[in-house]
Amino acid sequence: MLGWALTFLVVAIIAGVFGFGGIASASAGIAQFLFFVFVVLFVIAMVARAVRGKPPV
Repeated sequence: MLGWALTFLVVAIIAGVFGFGGIASASAGIAQFLFFVFVVLFVIAMVARAVRGKPPV
């Protein structure tokens, strides 16, 4: 999922350079959403691992 966020970020940067404001804005929004989803899933995974008694790596 982080890969998708980075892909949309790159698309947003390229679209911004070429002047496609709408496409850049949409891609940046999608990248931001996917990044936050990734962070939430990461935190949930760390909490679940801690609850099971395994130390973080």
